[in-house]
Amino acid sequence: MSIWVTVLLFLVGLVLIVKGGDWFLDGAVWIAEATGVPRFIIGATIVSLATTLPELTVSVTGVLQGEVDLAVGNAVGSVTANLGLILGISIVCIPSAVNRKQFDLKAVLMVSGALVLFLLCRNGVLPVLPSLLLFVVFGIYLGNNVMDARSSMAENREANPRRRTTSHRQMIMKLGLFAAGIAAIVAGSRLLIDYGSELAMMLGVPSSIIGVTMVAIGTSLPELVTTLTAIAKKEASMSVGNIIGANVIDLTMILPVCSAVSGGQLAMGSQTTALDMPVCLGLCCLAVLPPLLRGRFYRWQGALMLAAYAAYVVVLVR
Repeated sequence: MSIWVTVLLFLVGLVLIVKGGDWFLDGAVWIAEATGVPRFIIGATIVSLATTLPELTVSVTGVLQGEVDLAVGNAVGSVTANLGLILGISIVCIPSAVNRKQFDLKAVLMVSGALVLFLLCRNGVLPVLPSLLLFVVFGIYLGNNVMDARSSMAENREANPRRRTTSHRQMIMKLGLFAAGIAAIVAGSRLLIDYGSELAMMLGVPSSIIGVTMVAIGTSLPELVTTLTAIAKKEASMSVGNIIGANVIDLTMILPVCSAVSGGQLAMGSQTTALDMPVCLGLCCLAVLPPLLRGRFYRWQGALMLAAYAAYVVVLVR
């Protein structure tokens, strides 16, 4: 394939994720406004479930094809990229306060998921029965989101008893926009990963660097696009909710599913247990401690998370 076709397909992927992010976030904001559910909760549920589809697909496919290291590295690496890179960028750009009622339990559950996963995998495997503990964390997370959504919808109805109803046509258009947005992001991400890697190889970039950048960050592109779009539209709550929710799903659902698919035990490489998981757990703590203690994110915190992620990538490349 000629370099010009590769560049063209790479640019098509870039356009798709940019426009898809715009449609996706507009649809998500409309859902929040139409239902009365806070943006943080929408980000932590509907948006995060949609943006974790690439990680789930890649990890399960990897296990079925015998690429266990890819499956595990993708799930854990995506959480690390979501926190160190994506949330770091979001906090540096918008160091916002948090709603403690909506944030605290979800943040604790994210750290708990990372800690339980780390403890379960110390022997180099993730057994399927003990991994059900992770499903318990996931169940608590979903239950808490449902309760928060119901409470917020009830409060919204009381505060706005004559709130304007949404037409059937508008609802179909907005939900279609939301679905088209995530489809465009996923398709664009695939083009960007595939042809970005091919373009890098044509330009002589080492394969180790391509692997760390394109593959590790590639499946986190939906979260990155959603975050950058949210920053541009001043929707910090949607961005933070999306990242927290995506991480909880990555840690507590994807790897237990992979363990079940693998036949009962998911093998872990030495790099995963010695480096990837400790870094992931450390970034989880760094991300949630300041808002849990002081009720807000700080720009220095975001800069520290970016620096930690950069150091992690340097260690991997070396």
